[in-house]
Amino acid sequence: MKKIQVFDPSLCCNTGVCGPDVDQELVRFAADAAWAREQGLDIARVNLSQEPLAFAENPLVKAVLQTSGEKGLPLTLVDGVIHCGGRYPTRAELASWVGKSALASIPIRESTSSGCCGPAAKSESGSKCC
Repeated sequence: MKKIQVFDPSLCCNTGVCGPDVDQELVRFAADAAWAREQGLDIARVNLSQEPLAFAENPLVKAVLQTSGEKGLPLTLVDGVIHCGGRYPTRAELASWVGKSALASIPIRESTSSGCCGPAAKSESGSKCC
């Protein structure tokens, strides 16, 4: 199985889908990443603000950061090869990279979640997460 790694720019939480002014592109990609996992794909996200060492230890990611800075992020690698930079991949791209193109047309389910920092969100300790 192919391994997909998404190197996110600095986000406030692991998905960036939080706070009062949520970027809709992050919402879309969070849904697409969840869909990819449901299809059995190995997809992992790494957040620059939470895991900077992962960025520094990967020669490709480090090179992109040195030449483009955070403008080169998000950066998507498939089996260690850059497939997408400066934007999040689409669901169709995710599917095609792993040979699941027929599944790319499955609609996105509407989420009833309020996000990681919505009004009802709490951390494991019971306090607000953001």
